[in-house]
Amino acid sequence: MQALQEEVAESRANQERIQADLAASRATNEELRHSNEELRRDLQNYAGEREEEDQEPVTLPREFPMPFSQEIMEAVIPATLVGPKVTFTGTKDPEAHLTAFHTWMMLVGGSNAVRCKLFMSTLVGTTMDWFISLPDGHVTSFPQLTKLFRAQYITNRAPPSISYDLFDIR
Repeated sequence: MQALQEEVAESRANQERIQADLAASRATNEELRHSNEELRRDLQNYAGEREEEDQEPVTLPREFPMPFSQEIMEAVIPATLVGPKVTFTGTKDPEAHLTAFHTWMMLVGGSNAVRCKLFMSTLVGTTMDWFISLPDGHVTSFPQLTKLFRAQYITNRAPPSISYDLFDIR
């Protein structure tokens, strides 16, 4: 009988602990619910502030003169056409850059106007500044663009090999 009374007492103690844990959990849940409501209000206030900020006037990117003719400007680059991964900064051999570009374009194809537009995307830094400095509507074809490009960067071209260079070979 004593053992049963001890078990009952132990069971009541366990039940009281469970009740205490349950009360603590409810209190914690209430605190979390209150924190959650505060965060929601703060988020709504922040979203309202962001909307007000978004309504400020947007500054448009600078517009540059475009050396391409109207025909080239109106040409559409197909969405499936991937541009070349080469870039030209103005310090390397322009012939090497043109060769890499021509090789890429042979693989993917493209019209004269598409070649002009994609070639422009390979220019970086000072070469882009040079390109933008060309007069509006000046470039009418890709051969003309390559001729202008070669003329501008001819000094970067690798010198041709001469017979004396053979003496350096060991």
